[in-house]
Amino acid sequence: MGQSKPHRPIAIVVEDDDIQREMLALLLKERNFEVLQCEDAETAALALKAKHPTLMVTDFNLAGKMDGVDLAHFARQQNADVRIIVISGRPLPRPLPPGAKFLTKPVYPTALLAEAAR
Repeated sequence: MGQSKPHRPIAIVVEDDDIQREMLALLLKERNFEVLQCEDAETAALALKAKHPTLMVTDFNLAGKMDGVDLAHFARQQNADVRIIVISGRPLPRPLPPGAKFLTKPVYPTALLAEAAR
């Protein structure tokens, strides 16, 4: 019989800037998350349905029809327990779903990891 691998929590990182997305993913991988990277909200919506992550980190400004706030509401509808972090350099134009957190850019790694660990 084979040994089963320990369960790693899944995180989705949604960011259209490749460098920012890779940096966020690397931080979470160092904290033992399995990270799925998405460059737009539509791809992230598919990943949310298929993978049932414990954490989603998204930028507010995204390519496509949904922005980060729309995606946060979609994620909350899919999974009431998913931790959601929305990042932006500006104030958000409308409220996030209950329990979602907002971090301003530049995002400090310690602040992101503290929210991810909650």
